[in-house]
Amino acid sequence: MSTTITTHAGDTAIILAEAELDPYVTHAATRRWLTGPGLPGDSGVLSFAELCREDRAGRAGPEGREVLRTVAESTGDPDGRLAAELRDQLVIGGLLGPGGLETESVLLDGATGEISTTYFLHDRPDLMDRRVLAPSLRTLVRFAEATDELAGLRGQFASYVGRYGPKAVAEASQHLLSVFEEGTDGEPAPFWKMAALIRPLALVAGRAGASGLALDLPLRLLDQEFGQGKVVRFEEVDFPGTLTHEPTRRFLREVGLPEDGFLFSLDTDVPLQTLAEYYADEDRGAELPAHAGRLIRLGHLVEDNSLVVDGETGAVLNWSEPEARLFPLNTDISTLAFTLWLLHREQAIDEESGHELTTDTYDQLAMTMLQVLSTVDPTGTRAAGRDGRHYWTEVFQDEASGVLESAGGAW
Repeated sequence: MSTTITTHAGDTAIILAEAELDPYVTHAATRRWLTGPGLPGDSGVLSFAELCREDRAGRAGPEGREVLRTVAESTGDPDGRLAAELRDQLVIGGLLGPGGLETESVLLDGATGEISTTYFLHDRPDLMDRRVLAPSLRTLVRFAEATDELAGLRGQFASYVGRYGPKAVAEASQHLLSVFEEGTDGEPAPFWKMAALIRPLALVAGRAGASGLALDLPLRLLDQEFGQGKVVRFEEVDFPGTLTHEPTRRFLREVGLPEDGFLFSLDTDVPLQTLAEYYADEDRGAELPAHAGRLIRLGHLVEDNSLVVDGETGAVLNWSEPEARLFPLNTDISTLAFTLWLLHREQAIDEESGHELTTDTYDQLAMTMLQVLSTVDPTGTRAAGRDGRHYWTEVFQDEASGVLESAGGAW
């Protein structure tokens, strides 16, 4: 017998044979789970494709294929630099980031059943460590299922269909956190705490299209988040004639944008200008796109990047002056506002938790934020698929590497 993939009632499971577990998995409950219910084959949180890959090197299992392998076997570790606690951990899968790409590797302790994660550093195995993820496979699968149900508003979260706004966010967050706390004696790993606090934020805005934009933001959401007087609303006289996209004009008049967002500052000194007008006034020679006259500059991003909106379509773009190129930024002005709100909300949540979210877990927080953003606005995922750059994705990835720090030090 060997690894099988079964489908029942639309759900796919990866099930291992008893012989495939020897000699690595001795924990009885873990053996029963791997040979019984198995592991999900279609989770949006975890991938166990590691257990289904062909052409393994090293120990040959049934049918000449290695199914389970240790961290030591995966790294080779010829100099013995790998920490002792990592050597015998079994590599069974990975955490998934935006676009279904694996980030950290998921490890199984075959003796205790505990699940943890690590980053493989093949050149520096001595720097590798592991972070606890769940006490057992049963708990891990249950947590992943609950997270997937929230994302799809199904199962235990089906009642949230059509419900949006801060109240829905708070209730969904508490609901998900209670699931995680129940399975860990009230102390879920940081990854799951982040999931409970950050992933429900996607429910803050409706998708009914009443605004003519991708999102229908609750009235005064930005004022409540950034504070009275910190959100700028524009008047008709502020708009260039080439800003003809009415939903964008209405949003800027009635909802507005925060004057100072995360790594973004709004132009407020003069009426909004087209990109062509801005460069003419600044007397800065630059190669501009052919339609610069319909690109309205809203403000400044870091390192000579401008945030612009296409006055005809409403698409929000990043104009990189050094590269003289336009890159997709957000679907429209509503998802831009959501992005700025999301970044500010995360910082507030982190402050409230005493920076618990960002203590040694920058990377997991960044990936969780990217997951939420890609759920609400898939612009970044589409850009990556075309080998393009995406400002917000790069910001999050830089944060995960500890390259940038916000003014408040939350990151």
